[in-house]
Amino acid sequence: MLGHGQIWAAIDALAAKNGLSASGLARKSGLDPTTFNKSKRIAADGRPRWPSTESIAKALDATRTQIDDFIALVTGAAPEPRKTVPLIGLAQAGDGGYFDDGGFPTGQGWDEIAFPDVEREHAYALEISGDSMEPVYRDGDVVLVAPGAPVRRGDRVVVKTAEGEVLAKELARKTAKQVELRSLNPAYPDRAFATGEVAWIARIVWASQ
Repeated sequence: MLGHGQIWAAIDALAAKNGLSASGLARKSGLDPTTFNKSKRIAADGRPRWPSTESIAKALDATRTQIDDFIALVTGAAPEPRKTVPLIGLAQAGDGGYFDDGGFPTGQGWDEIAFPDVEREHAYALEISGDSMEPVYRDGDVVLVAPGAPVRRGDRVVVKTAEGEVLAKELARKTAKQVELRSLNPAYPDRAFATGEVAWIARIVWASQ
């Protein structure tokens, strides 16, 4: 008999196999981005909520996965992933309550995503949305961010300003007075901030492409 946890673990495994988060898989499948989120797996009254046959079928079609391959994930995906990191959408990251003053993840509202080889303590993942970082990062890609890791010129970084704006850029130059950022998409302008206008900078150490 197939269990509730097995089905959801298989969906998580399918997403990870394709370099996606659960919401990225839903979006790729033409579904509401929250369809496969962990918050959707238990109803308000505590009863298990199952994914619909239609949503699974759309996910298999979007990832070109055969039903036999998905069944193999179901039968082999019962254990929860041993290594996970917190995940949030880049568009949400500017909202208050997700980071402390040093840029480390905190508070509620984070999802989780499996990263088998994660070794960095406090690493977290951001899901890219929109086209502002193309062609380097595309809508639905997931980047792994390591707060506290050394940052050098030329690194791809996530920056949060004192005003709450969160950007993913390339670090062009950093001095005692100014931080200069190069846009990954040439259609978008480069940015520069006085050092006091930057809350924190964290290096991108991995991407799901």
